[in-house]
Amino acid sequence: MLPRASALLSLLLLVLLVAGCATATPPQPTAVVATPVGAPELPLEVVNNPEERRRTVIWDISSGVVDNPGQWNPFASDARRDKGFHQAMIEPLFILNYESGVIEPWLGERMEPNAAQDVWTLTLREGIRWSDGVPMTAEDVVFTVELLQANPELERDFFAGLLDWIHEMEQVDERTVRFHLTEANPRFQIDFFAVKVWGSFDVLPKHIWHDKDPLTFTNYDPAQGWPVFTGPYLLESFTKRTFTYVRNDEWWGVAAGFKPLPAPERLIWTSINFAAGIEVATQHLDTLGNVRLDEFQQVVANKPNTITWLDGVPFAWMDPCSRTLSFNTLQPPWDQKDLRWAVNAALDRDELVQDAYEGVTIASRYFFPAYPPLERYVQLLEREGLYATYPLTTHAPARARELIEGQGWVLGSDGFYERDGQQLQLTIHAHSASPEMQRMGNLIATQLQDVGINATMLPLEHATWVEHKTNGTFTAMIDWDACGSINEPWASMERYHMRWAKPMGTPAINFNNQVRWSNAAYSELVDQMGALPLGDPQIEPLFVAASAIWLDELPFIPLVQSKELISFDTTYWQNWPTAMNAYVHPPGWWQSVHIILHQLEPVAP
Repeated sequence: MLPRASALLSLLLLVLLVAGCATATPPQPTAVVATPVGAPELPLEVVNNPEERRRTVIWDISSGVVDNPGQWNPFASDARRDKGFHQAMIEPLFILNYESGVIEPWLGERMEPNAAQDVWTLTLREGIRWSDGVPMTAEDVVFTVELLQANPELERDFFAGLLDWIHEMEQVDERTVRFHLTEANPRFQIDFFAVKVWGSFDVLPKHIWHDKDPLTFTNYDPAQGWPVFTGPYLLESFTKRTFTYVRNDEWWGVAAGFKPLPAPERLIWTSINFAAGIEVATQHLDTLGNVRLDEFQQVVANKPNTITWLDGVPFAWMDPCSRTLSFNTLQPPWDQKDLRWAVNAALDRDELVQDAYEGVTIASRYFFPAYPPLERYVQLLEREGLYATYPLTTHAPARARELIEGQGWVLGSDGFYERDGQQLQLTIHAHSASPEMQRMGNLIATQLQDVGINATMLPLEHATWVEHKTNGTFTAMIDWDACGSINEPWASMERYHMRWAKPMGTPAINFNNQVRWSNAAYSELVDQMGALPLGDPQIEPLFVAASAIWLDELPFIPLVQSKELISFDTTYWQNWPTAMNAYVHPPGWWQSVHIILHQLEPVAP
């Protein structure tokens, strides 16, 4: 989703030797290289040597510099896994492949429910080893879950809520864990143990973590070979902007017959900015995360071997995390639904699409991604007449003023509404590493000013943005926190269940219901949906009823779909995922990159 980073700090990784276990020792790290402002910091022997470039893949860190680069505890609140950490080192149990629709087994061989779907049995692959040679077993899975149970504040990301479902666990044998749930859950595997969106539940090595404080342990000590995970790459060196990994030629997957070694011998993730110009910033990248259309056109002009997901306009891949405008529903006067609806009526989504996204996306009709399995549910709302009652996508400035004035606000001589000596104001927070979100925030502010709301856009750095969102210290924010549903509606809708609503001053859990909206009727309907198997026709009337409640109160507003203009350079590496070669979805900041790594091929000289 967002940040960009620079300079190679020389660090030597020595792998901890374990009696009777094979160990791979990475090569000496390269020297620090001075680079122009805005250029990625990369070793000259790589970027100036075509032969070496065919051994090295260079990715950008699309979310910006990493504030605490020495944090390698994946559950820490300041952990950044998009720096190559979970793409190269932390292997998932399963991966939901958007293109095939299949939950692909990875560390997990299979995960199966009983008939009642209240007991799930996880079986690991045979022969998995941690990078220090120690076997990975079911004991590590049980240990990691128990660690979260003892420290629930570590439960975050898209596996938040896992602990609520587990009544007890049993280790059946070295490869098998059985989960007894508090009640039936047909989504237990896909929601908690598969990479569905961005990342997943990460298993930790018990032999390293068993005597560590997980709240303070950074999991970094090159003298002991830390961090240790199961992935085919080892950490070589890092700075705030650049992270380098080298292939572990003793990776377990080869001996186990799972997969051959991936072709790239070195992976580099580096954060860039365009201060020195797009040509300088992107010239050495093999893949570039989401950029504007005009930026992409400049990249292509400099790098003619560049390809994208679609071979033509709009070029982009549709991300599952659509953009929304969220309100703090506990913050007056935005605790009043009529004012939230006034904001919605003032929005001109067509202008947002054309001016903020240069026409490469579409306006949202719901908070789901516009994927075919979910569009079917949105069409239900049209057939049931809900959009006639709740004109979500209608631009109606006069209606906005009518709703505002209905709340007792009076238009002042300065063109803004006021009441009881207070001006009607709205500050919209946007992520500073997202130019399109900032542009959209400025456009929304202007549209709201036109109807008498004194609105402003305020960009925030990542850590501050997360802090405000988590703690509820905001009035409005552009975010992607309805993310979750891919092929059925429950996952995204459950994120706004009242169980996640926290009072002011209490942090929201994993951005779930950061709008702090609490509606018992909506939550009950969502619970009923969650008890039904995926695709059950009984979900449809429950979805319509819950959506009617959400539309009536509108605690957050769908804005636009998130289309990611991701590009790949085929000069040195080929077989990137595209719509014409759709073996998996393309984002380079997701943990599903493990699939891509095993598909990449060097281009012959």
